[in-house]
Amino acid sequence: MSSQKVPAEQSGSANDCCRTGTKTPLAPSAKSARGVVGALDACLRAYTVEAAFVEQLEQNGTGDAASIGMTAFDGDDYDDESTILILPGDTPLLQANTLDELVATHVANGNAATLLTSIMDDPTGYGRVVRSRDGQVQRIVEQRDASPEELDMSEVCTSIYAFRRDLLGPALRTLTTDNAQGEYYLTDVIAALAEMGHRVGCVQAPAPETQGVNDRWQLALAERELRARTNRKWLLNGVTMLDPRQTFIDVNVTIGRDVTIYPGTILQGATTVGDGCEIGPGAQLVDCAVGAGAKIVHAVGHDAEVGTDAVVGPYAHLPAGSSVTSESVTGAFYTSPVD
Repeated sequence: MSSQKVPAEQSGSANDCCRTGTKTPLAPSAKSARGVVGALDACLRAYTVEAAFVEQLEQNGTGDAASIGMTAFDGDDYDDESTILILPGDTPLLQANTLDELVATHVANGNAATLLTSIMDDPTGYGRVVRSRDGQVQRIVEQRDASPEELDMSEVCTSIYAFRRDLLGPALRTLTTDNAQGEYYLTDVIAALAEMGHRVGCVQAPAPETQGVNDRWQLALAERELRARTNRKWLLNGVTMLDPRQTFIDVNVTIGRDVTIYPGTILQGATTVGDGCEIGPGAQLVDCAVGAGAKIVHAVGHDAEVGTDAVVGPYAHLPAGSSVTSESVTGAFYTSPVD
């Protein structure tokens, strides 16, 4: 669970919240905390996000995790109408513009809470969104606590919310463990706010974007979708791919215009490719810099440089620290000397 405090006077942009260095409390479970804190901290610092880590020592539910996360904020929650954004850490396909819409809708409508929901063909495992006859959100019922009629509902809570801080804190303090799992449910906050007459809104997102990742199969599916997004971006920016399904490009890679990428190419890390290059087939480049007009065929490179208009391969090895000079031709079965 992570939460983000957005000052009420801001425009309601989740991107703005991240860029301005807002302190973000993160509450991982005790079991996983030690393994994720270091990696998360390094990643967040790269985006100038100031993070405060808090640990949920006992697994007492999502409501308890949210309460612990709230302790990272200074002061009390009374008369503080700023926005708290809560989201899980297992939705890698969630996009920034979706969070922008969630926060903007929440602020514009003066909601006490705004849910991000999805319609799923198979909602098994998700909390169902229960609405009144006029379409207003009444509550969220967890899978284990749902009636047969509620289990037939296809609109689910994605565990992504925007809350008004001065209403979230008091509502969290009313939670009980009177449920099938004996835990404090964050979802029960929605019913508490609705029963008090506060406005609860919804923003609906496509199900693939909010799908959680709980095993290696789901992770592989998420990676495939992320690759498709990345490849589409480069295709629309003048890169030619003979088979996008067999082209693997990390999100941090930079590619120039009029580059042709052949099947079986893997570009990873901070690799940069200049204009007019031909890469592949069968090339893997990790943290490499490739000059304009270069051609690389059946080669593996790590932290290496290839000069402009150079021809590398086939079957070339570029070890860390090596370089191929501009306009040179390596020939087959080549291993570049380390500078």
